[in-house]
Amino acid sequence: MKFRVRSSEFRELKSKSIPLLVRFLIAIVLLLGFLSFAFSTDKWSGVDETVVEKFAKEHGREAREPLINTDQGDLLIFLFLIAGAVGGFAAGYYWRMLVAEKAPKMKGQKQNSRG
Repeated sequence: MKFRVRSSEFRELKSKSIPLLVRFLIAIVLLLGFLSFAFSTDKWSGVDETVVEKFAKEHGREAREPLINTDQGDLLIFLFLIAGAVGGFAAGYYWRMLVAEKAPKMKGQKQNSRG
């Protein structure tokens, strides 16, 4: 036995499933949560400060400067640019092998399975 539900009836069922007061409370909680994070003045410490440095000090190792300091200027952006260029060159070089040459093999397999 199949039941047909009109779209207007479905909307009524859907809107009645969560009362207006509950929707309002959810919106208020989300808004307050967003505002508390947006206007927070405390600095959040990262994994390096909280975990890695703690274990390094426990084992007698102190923090030192990184080999390639990416905090200076636009070095990090430049490194991402170089990585993207290398990846794009590799994908372009092997594009035919990645995309075009696989298509005939797949068509051949489908035809073999049919007949």
